[in-house]
This record gives sequence, C-alpha cells and structure tokens, in this order.
Amino acid sequence: MIVTITDGAQTQIKEMMQDEPAEAKLRFGVKGGGCSGLSYALGFEEEINEDLDVVEVINEIPVVIFKQDIPMLEDTVIDFKENLMGGGFSITNPQAAYSCGCGSSFRPEDYKGEIEKC
Repeated sequence: MIVTITDGAQTQIKEMMQDEPAEAKLRFGVKGGGCSGLSYALGFEEEINEDLDVVEVINEIPVVIFKQDIPMLEDTVIDFKENLMGGGFSITNPQAAYSCGCGSSFRPEDYKGEIEKC
C-alpha cells in the first residue's frame, strides 16, 4: 500500500464521492509549487492512464496515483481532522524533509526545484 487513508478521511471522501460520477476515483499526487517546493494534489478523476497511473483500493476508496509520484508519497497518511473552525484533510508524509507551516506543501530531501515565498 502506497498511502494510508484513515477512517476519518474515508468517511469524508465517501461523502464527497456521492457528488461525483460512479466511476470517479480519488487522485492523490504531487504538483510543483508552494513555499516548500511541492504541493499535494487531492481531487477526483474518472479517466486513468494505465501506463502512467497506479490504482489501489485503500480503505474502500479507489485511489489513483501517478507512478512518478510514488517515491515522494510512500507511507503517507491522509487523515481528516475537525476543529471549532471546521475541518480539513491532514497529510503526514515521512518522505518530507521539510514541510511548510501551512501543511499543504513539502520538500523531499533530494528536491532540486524552485521554492516560492509563503
């Protein structure tokens, strides 16, 4: 298993998937940008490229990950946390050598790309 989806995240994702087409899957990945260099991408997608993507069912959620992102996401935990201000997804990534205070961007040890200002 590449990533873990907690029960709290699973509940929230399943609720969100009710508004998506039946064939939609959760796409989790990495994109350039953010104050640490990379940002997480989390959304729904219906089309999969079998040459470029990996599909796994994780905690009853079909998840699509771009093969190239796997080394940066290995053993990552996706959680959903609620507080007085509402709720949101929380991502814990052991591959992140540095994470921004906002929690939405990170940088692995060997990252060579551009870093933006917060």
